[in-house]
Amino acid sequence: MAECGASGSGSSGDSLDKSITLPPDEIFRNLENAKRFAIDIGGSLTKLAYYSTVQHKVARVRSFDYSGKDAEQDHEPPYEVSVQEEVTARLHFVKFENTYIEACLDFIKDHLVSTETKVIQATGGGAYRFKDLIEEKLQLRVDKEDVMTCLIKGCNFVLKNIPHEAFVYQKDSDPEFRFQTNHPNIFPYLLVNIGSGVSIVKVEAEDRFAWVGGSSIGGGTFWGLGALLTKTKKFDELLHLASKGQHRNVDMLVQDIYGGAHRTLGLGGSLIASSFGKSAMADREFSKEDMAKSLLHMISNDIGQLACLHARLHALDRVYFGGFFIRGHPVTMRTITYSINFFSKFDLLEMDRLERPLVNLPLLLDPSSYVPDTVDLTDDAPARKYWLTCFEEALDGVVKRAVASQPGSADAAERAEKFRQKYWGKLQTLRHQPFAYGTLTVRSLLDTREHCLNEFNFPDPYSKVKQKENGVALKCFPRVIRCLDALGWEERQLALVKGLLAGNVFDWGAKAVSDVLESDPQFGFEEAKMKLQERPWLVDSYSKWLQRLKGPPHKCALIFADNSGIDVILGVFPFVRELLSRGTEVILACNSGPALNDVTYCESLIVAERIAAMDPVVHSALREERLLLTQTGSSSPCLDLSRLDKGLAVLVRERGADLVVIEGMGRAVHTNYHAALRCESLKLAVIKNSWLAERLGGRLFSVIFKYEVPAE
Repeated sequence: MAECGASGSGSSGDSLDKSITLPPDEIFRNLENAKRFAIDIGGSLTKLAYYSTVQHKVARVRSFDYSGKDAEQDHEPPYEVSVQEEVTARLHFVKFENTYIEACLDFIKDHLVSTETKVIQATGGGAYRFKDLIEEKLQLRVDKEDVMTCLIKGCNFVLKNIPHEAFVYQKDSDPEFRFQTNHPNIFPYLLVNIGSGVSIVKVEAEDRFAWVGGSSIGGGTFWGLGALLTKTKKFDELLHLASKGQHRNVDMLVQDIYGGAHRTLGLGGSLIASSFGKSAMADREFSKEDMAKSLLHMISNDIGQLACLHARLHALDRVYFGGFFIRGHPVTMRTITYSINFFSKFDLLEMDRLERPLVNLPLLLDPSSYVPDTVDLTDDAPARKYWLTCFEEALDGVVKRAVASQPGSADAAERAEKFRQKYWGKLQTLRHQPFAYGTLTVRSLLDTREHCLNEFNFPDPYSKVKQKENGVALKCFPRVIRCLDALGWEERQLALVKGLLAGNVFDWGAKAVSDVLESDPQFGFEEAKMKLQERPWLVDSYSKWLQRLKGPPHKCALIFADNSGIDVILGVFPFVRELLSRGTEVILACNSGPALNDVTYCESLIVAERIAAMDPVVHSALREERLLLTQTGSSSPCLDLSRLDKGLAVLVRERGADLVVIEGMGRAVHTNYHAALRCESLKLAVIKNSWLAERLGGRLFSVIFKYEVPAE
């Protein structure tokens, strides 16, 4: 098979007999806000999904009325920051064994059924088997959904929308896991769904699929035979036994028959010739662990071979495995050549709803091959060790910043400590199991940190810092523009680029910078310029860029901004102003939500309004819609060009963008350094990490200035 992997978004953990002794909010969260629920009852397990509303804190910015005030002399902040409560939708998923379905139904009745609930949506074979029980217990009408339709719709959704939920597993390779990004062209594929039995489905389009085969030998077979052989009744305990067993003690191998490999047939000596083959001839007891391992190999190999034959029969080169049988168990994945998603280790899974759809940047050269991350830390052990240590060492500073951002909150320190423990725990898990949460990259480490901060109600720890720095930078803006306008054309172009780079130094996410900013409050724009590497830069395409500027102006430039304060106000906006003066339209894209000290879309609107009041070029461009501010759809310090706000993509098409500018270490180095576009691009950043600078062949504050033109 050319490509294989797994799909699904589920979770594993203790079954309900253990879970129901816990407080409800530890397993079934947000019960008081639960709106609707549905169940999927298989042959062995029931999966419960419910929809609820979640209240959490968000940081809001609002512009003051500055009419009649002199902005140069104004000592007030440029806008106000407030923390407000916001309600969003969330999906919760929980699983349990069918043995305890009555206890679970009682629990559902007590906590999820409201007076408005009339119908429960149910799928799976158990929707028929337990229909009467469900209706009797819950006093609701069961509305049965076709299990195959639900399965395929869910699989398609995951493959199209959730990156790093499917991967190729390659035994004995390094790394063993190769994660797949969300793919725009997923059809056709073969889905091998392994539950109690096995169903094999050929999927040709969103609503065109057919059951093409299956097997009665599946997860239920492993569970049933395993219980008979080992007297172990719990599924997870059986898998645990298998993980410690040696199947060679029970299975007959090729070398047991031939004394080694069978070279004529090309069969290796360690290949299983007969599952449980030694048990008939050996006059001794076999361990539970060895029997469980042999059984696991027998069933898994059978499923893998069946999938391979069906894929060849239907000429399909993509096979996805799904189902509860082999989630989160590498020992099982090693016995199936084509493997499934490494499911969450928790007893539940939660998914928040996005208010706007995310799509590919239309200017990507090949969306199907685009990978946002520059380095895969699962593959690069030295880099992984360094970055995990780096994030561990930065944790105290993040906790301190989180507490300081909410001085009026009595429980801020307690919540910050819970954040520390949660994120520290994730970092330790990744040290021992780099694949635990999907592909491991600097982007995923940053995003996970932001998610953990939000979980404990720290929506924008840098809001006050950004507010202050934006105010200071706005006061400097007229002077910077006067200095630039006094320069000759060629001298001004270099000054604008140096301004962009100097602005990018002000990144609180870089420890080398945050240490300087904490110790020297007077460190400013001019001081940052002095820090920059002298030309020739580490990556230096400036001469090529300057030559391009002597030609006709670009039609429209899409600029992805990075940090608040000096970066966006004294670096990006003068550059934007120059492009506008050349006759180029500009789309300025900023984060939809906060991350570190990155400028957000809401903040950019206020900053642009203040700059427009000082500068006629920006004022007229905003009024005539030659300068458009938009949101990226992201709340990350990095940039995934395959997951951008749909409104941004529409603007890019409508305005015919022919230049993309990506600035910042997170956006242009950690991600998108190798991104191939169908138009000209500028990727620029200052390297603010000594280890990374040395790895790239430079020193701290080395400069990346990468101008690229697509091949004809």
